[in-house]
Amino acid sequence: MAKQLVKGNEALMKGAILAGCRAFYGYPITPANEIAEAAAAYLPPVGGVFLQAESEVAAINMVFGAASAGVRAMTASSGPGISLMGEGISYLAGAELPCVIADITRGGPGLGNIAPEQSDYFQVVKGGGHGSYRTLVLAPASAQEMCDLTFDAFELAAHYRNPVIVMADGFIGQMMEPVEFPREAKLPPPPEWAVLGDARTRPNLITSIYLEPDALEAHIRKLDAKYQRMQRESVRCENYMTEDAELVFVGYGIVSRVLKSAVNRLRNEGIRAGLVRPVTLFPFPTEQIRAAARTAQTFFVVEMSTGQMVEDVRLALAGMRPVEFYGRCGGNSPSAEEIVEKAMEVMAHV
Repeated sequence: MAKQLVKGNEALMKGAILAGCRAFYGYPITPANEIAEAAAAYLPPVGGVFLQAESEVAAINMVFGAASAGVRAMTASSGPGISLMGEGISYLAGAELPCVIADITRGGPGLGNIAPEQSDYFQVVKGGGHGSYRTLVLAPASAQEMCDLTFDAFELAAHYRNPVIVMADGFIGQMMEPVEFPREAKLPPPPEWAVLGDARTRPNLITSIYLEPDALEAHIRKLDAKYQRMQRESVRCENYMTEDAELVFVGYGIVSRVLKSAVNRLRNEGIRAGLVRPVTLFPFPTEQIRAAARTAQTFFVVEMSTGQMVEDVRLALAGMRPVEFYGRCGGNSPSAEEIVEKAMEVMAHV
């Protein structure tokens, strides 16, 4: 398939359809609206379903129903909508139902504004719903990855029987870039555990309620074992010039692209800089960050927030190296120039 110049949001939806997504339920919110618009345009021609729900609460529960029937289903929203979906996401994880949820992050708290931020990290990565559950979280850094990682998200969701969140900032969702789409689409049959409303699947039971404490504990232990398996099997990250780096940046999404420019500029100034970009925010690339500490004297986390992922970087390093932080928020993004300036100040004191 020839490359197409498309917005990141549209690339995400096209990747979802090529991965076998045949149901989308959502409610409008900026800066994620193009995902729903693309779903409305492209799903019906391939036999899929698009439905604008009456709210985000309704949308996530419709996803629950479709996933129970073995349909590859998804929804998309931004911070305030993801907050409303929190209970439903917890139910999906508890019932071990695969689905994909896109969060195109915007400024907060409250209504905030419609400009890009990365302040949903705590909500999405740590779990905004109740109970002991986790979701895989993928963080694209380009329109191409909006397609590719969403395609992968459906495969991961099916493999682990778990919700997967694609978390992108508003910049990535709104920017237009050339995207090359997969040449082959997937449309797997309903899984054996699905409830299809026929005699064969009548014994199947999709639930997250276990009223007897020992039964619930056994279920939670089973889920936890799955999350630990995700951490062993599904970590993804990108290393950029970390082989000899004395200063290692850590950033994801649009920030990682700015950090690559900062790395190149600092190298020209004689400072050996590098970048670790988490592609999965859960599972988090703890070992990859620790490996960079072999040469690094200092780590420098940059986020479009007042600091959320920085806590996981500090936990990963466990005091092995100092961790500096720089953040912009409110819809502002850090420039390569200001990051270089801050990094020069940090290195002057090392």
